[in-house]
Amino acid sequence: MPDENKPTPPTPSDGDNKPTTGKPAGSVQPSPPPEGAASASAAKPATPAGTPAKTAGDHAPAAPAKPTGPATIPWDSPMVATLKRQFGSGISEASTYLGQNYMVVDRSLIPEILQVLRDQEQFDYCVDITAVHYLTREKPFDVIWILYSFARNERILVKTLISDGEALPSSVPIWPTTNWLEREVYDMFGIAFEGHPDLKRILLPEGWKGHPLRKDYGIIQQDNEWVQANLGIESGQ
Repeated sequence: MPDENKPTPPTPSDGDNKPTTGKPAGSVQPSPPPEGAASASAAKPATPAGTPAKTAGDHAPAAPAKPTGPATIPWDSPMVATLKRQFGSGISEASTYLGQNYMVVDRSLIPEILQVLRDQEQFDYCVDITAVHYLTREKPFDVIWILYSFARNERILVKTLISDGEALPSSVPIWPTTNWLEREVYDMFGIAFEGHPDLKRILLPEGWKGHPLRKDYGIIQQDNEWVQANLGIESGQ
């Protein structure tokens, strides 16, 4: 017989069978963001606090730095001072570039200044004579003597500028070994040396046309002409 004094448990309703979410009663669920807002915010990370705002110039590429080469500095020495007193404005420049001393002299001083450098300054060895061709310059050729002094253990360059077709006095009476050096400059550039004992080509055949180290020289055409004329075959160039 049932106990009339025992309380009857309440009957569960339909809602009591639904699983709970685990969130406390009364909590508010966030509303979903508008369409497209989620992807935009995910793609762009938040800027940390304190970061300065970017301007339009921040996105422009940096201008490349201009290359700076070695500086040319004045060459001052007792020898240069003596030569300038002796030759005056005939020495237009005395400078040092990459540790190499050089002077630019007027053509009229050749070979007098070379003789002085040998006899008074002990530059008893002419290492080389060479030239450079500047096609559009008024005086297109630099002719350069590279001199060395054993007694001083010093090397210097003497440079002069000449026009196309202008000759220079030979240095063979000063340094006999410049015989072959002047012949090479003549062969490659067409620069003549007055008073040379035997000025002729030294690297190319006597019948060769033109001078290969000039900037206006077409080496392929000249090679084809010489090979065809002298060997009767097509050039391999």
